[in-house]
Amino acid sequence: MTDRQATPIDSDALDTLFMEARTYNHWSDKSVPVSLLEDIWNIARMGPTSANCSPCRIVFVTSDDAKEKLRPCLMEGNVDKTMEAPATAIIGHDMAFYEKLPKLFPHTDARSWFAGKDDLIQETAFRNGTLQGAYLMLAARALGLDCGPMSGFDKEKVNAAFFADTSIKANFLCNIGYGTEQDLFPRSPRLAFAEACRVE
Repeated sequence: MTDRQATPIDSDALDTLFMEARTYNHWSDKSVPVSLLEDIWNIARMGPTSANCSPCRIVFVTSDDAKEKLRPCLMEGNVDKTMEAPATAIIGHDMAFYEKLPKLFPHTDARSWFAGKDDLIQETAFRNGTLQGAYLMLAARALGLDCGPMSGFDKEKVNAAFFADTSIKANFLCNIGYGTEQDLFPRSPRLAFAEACRVE
């Protein structure tokens, strides 16, 4: 049996995922069908989480009624771009994620690692749910879509409007669709390796 050797993706794929990808503020009127949202999730769910805990839960806001429910939760600067986007993912995390560990991580009693340990639950749900939100953005880009992630919203209002009577808490929002270059800011600088990293 030989070790699997991963093949690097080409520069075009890197451009799509990272190098040329942007945060979009305006959107074409091309719709995003539910089947494509399902495809995004089916790719994103394959990304790693600790003990396969998979705490991310998503509401895809696409209908006019749902958009109006989201509108009063948004900061003023995020209203127009969100109303214009064909889909907005409300990316949350389930604080009761550990109840699904018997299915997701059946090798051992992983549920007992978390039950009753509120600080560990919060840390694990937030960290891994955020990771899964990032996987979702990469999956959307990989399928030819553009993203507009944002944190300018009232989390408590979103929780009340979309996650009432559940154990799910909102984390961030991401508009999804086909972006236009209208009001597209120049790319901001990034930190160099030496500024952000060290090797020991």
